Amino acid sequence: MAPPVRRIAALAVALVLAAAGCDSGGDEDTGASAARKVTTTRVQVVEGIGKEGGFDPGQIYERLSPGVVTITSVFEGGANPLEDEGEAGQGSGFVVDGEGHIATNAHVVTLDDISGTKSAEQIYVTFLDGNRVPAEIVGTDPNADVALLKVNPTGLKLTPLHLGAPETIEVGEPVAAIGSPFGEQQSQSLSVGVISALDRSIQSLTRFQIGNAIQTDAAINPGNSGGPLLDPQGRVIGINAQIRSRSGGGEGVGFAVPVGAVRRSLRELRDNGRVDYGYLGVGTLVLWPQLADRLDLHVGAGALVQEVEEGSPAEDADIEAGEDEITFQGRRVPAGGDVIVAVNGKRLTLHEDLADVISSMSAGDTVRLEILRDGKRRTVKVELGRRPAGSRE
Repeated sequence: MAPPVRRIAALAVALVLAAAGCDSGGDEDTGASAARKVTTTRVQVVEGIGKEGGFDPGQIYERLSPGVVTITSVFEGGANPLEDEGEAGQGSGFVVDGEGHIATNAHVVTLDDISGTKSAEQIYVTFLDGNRVPAEIVGTDPNADVALLKVNPTGLKLTPLHLGAPETIEVGEPVAAIGSPFGEQQSQSLSVGVISALDRSIQSLTRFQIGNAIQTDAAINPGNSGGPLLDPQGRVIGINAQIRSRSGGGEGVGFAVPVGAVRRSLRELRDNGRVDYGYLGVGTLVLWPQLADRLDLHVGAGALVQEVEEGSPAEDADIEAGEDEITFQGRRVPAGGDVIVAVNGKRLTLHEDLADVISSMSAGDTVRLEILRDGKRRTVKVELGRRPAGSRE
């Protein structure tokens, strides 16, 4: 019998999707058969972690690790990861409710090949107590690298994890990550660290960037993908997704999909099975003060329009890109085009740029764009389209 194909997502000097591609290996069905005889679902509600303001990783692990799962995905028909056959990938996930819904990364349960993106044909979810059950995909959001799975909750003890709020996240805050680095042999591993930075942009499964990502030095390795990044109160503030590495292993620079994007994806995947992002159809450059001065733009921040895509809502709204070009601080910059300075009355900033704002909206939304052109301000209304694969804002 040929050895299994081991899919390890690792790329030198690049962002690495942190899903391990080792197959689960065979193990005995100890405890699982007895668990299947139970006909009720037990839901463990966890409250009160970190009420006194302290960071207690041991308490977080003890109370929340039952809600973190190992996910094995099989991409060849008929393959059985429990018998070391076929191509299989492995990652992590976490329980989000008492109905059996599981959150993870989209890249844990999908695979790109020459024919396009395909979903795993078989998915198994393994709980801390040894129960291993099949799961189905409710939906995937490649633009945020989020997937929602569903298992039959009958006979399982479920510990849902609660989602936090973006406004509570601060640089320097201690965090804990729970997941299965390098597969089931290291399942339910805890690592701790701090939030190293906010407002990072990381690659999605499309050519679109995921904005407002969280950078952490908590150890994240292949197989941690889809697992939760937890604050001192045990709330999920992100889904661990990528590492930046020269070796393919964790080097203290990991990234998590932010909880705001996670919350939206899970809600829309559950309701609709997909997430439709708003699409404006422009390529822009975020202004900084010195560039604004060089272009004689009397604004502190904004989005300098570099390109307008043909047939896009931006083109229909007569938004214009610059036809001239200058060289400034070692780079070529378009000049003479529109500068978008606000969306629905809210000013754009270095940290809240146009891409972030449009990404938070949906297809069909109407937005008011405040535009600076030839020194004059005007407001245009644009109905956002549905983001096509590989689009810009």
